Amino acid sequence: MNLSKYYTIDKQYQNLLSIILEEGIYKKDRTGTGTKSIFGHTIRWDMSQGFPLLTTKRMPIKTIATELKWFLKGDTNIKFLHDNNCHIWDGDAYKNYLNIYHYNLKDDKTIQPLSMDEFIEDFKEEGEFEVWGDLGPIYGKQWRDWNGKDQIKNLINELKINPDSRRLMVNAWNVSDLHKMALPPCHYGFQIYTKELNFHERWSLYSNEPYDGNGLGMINALDFMDDEEIPTRSISLMWNQRSVDTFLGLPFNIASYALLLKLIAHEVNMVPNQLIGNLGDVHLYKNHIEQAKEQLKRDPIMLPKLNIVASDILKGEFVYELIGYESHKSIKAPLSN
Repeated sequence: MNLSKYYTIDKQYQNLLSIILEEGIYKKDRTGTGTKSIFGHTIRWDMSQGFPLLTTKRMPIKTIATELKWFLKGDTNIKFLHDNNCHIWDGDAYKNYLNIYHYNLKDDKTIQPLSMDEFIEDFKEEGEFEVWGDLGPIYGKQWRDWNGKDQIKNLINELKINPDSRRLMVNAWNVSDLHKMALPPCHYGFQIYTKELNFHERWSLYSNEPYDGNGLGMINALDFMDDEEIPTRSISLMWNQRSVDTFLGLPFNIASYALLLKLIAHEVNMVPNQLIGNLGDVHLYKNHIEQAKEQLKRDPIMLPKLNIVASDILKGEFVYELIGYESHKSIKAPLSN
């Protein structure tokens, strides 16, 4: 069995790591860490070839799903994340705390700022999330309440009534709110594209056997597929990202938008087709370079499948089933906040 087609997302990712290592230029960055960077790259994945969860290092699918639920709920307070054992935004909450401390208390020598560990421990105290946990109008707020407009609800409605529209977009880059955000959005918007499936494409969703005309005429077969609610369209998603932390962030982003595509497809009864990422400043932090070299030594494994069992996308609730995920062990790397 030729498994090469299943390896494509890992190979694309490893190819990108190689390009950055070989062609990237060193640049300063806001974190003070320094990066090796290129500008402009595209990821493209056929969703029929498996769910694009990297196998050359272990990926935390539960954490990815929890953050996506948080976005879809329109939430901006990390309490929901903590309640679900997800800590990827803790550093941004801590930065808010330090900014407020240095603004209000820097001249009071009797009060010293908490360490990161002390700050997170304090979150367990009642009421502390209300004080320190909100990150401002970041992704979820913009998705669900852009100046009073629910972009996700509008997207779902438009897909149902006008699926060929070229305005099927969700944007998180709200210029008037950027100064209020703990972190301006790195992946700042996505667009949806759908197309009609022909008869044989629809039939292949129903049966592994090609349609031969025996037993059911084409008209009767169409009626049968309609009765069985076999999808009539495929759906693709393209996201745009201005800043790409290639080692830690990009594998997360790929899986998150693939899951979002699956959820939208499930909501409107379409078939996931293409996942495309347009990437701007694509970089490796200096303290991730050795980890990237380690990942390049690893051979990909067959990709898993992911099924949506149940979902209510407008409530930010869903249940998924991940089947057959095998991977190499995780590779630890420091966050650069």
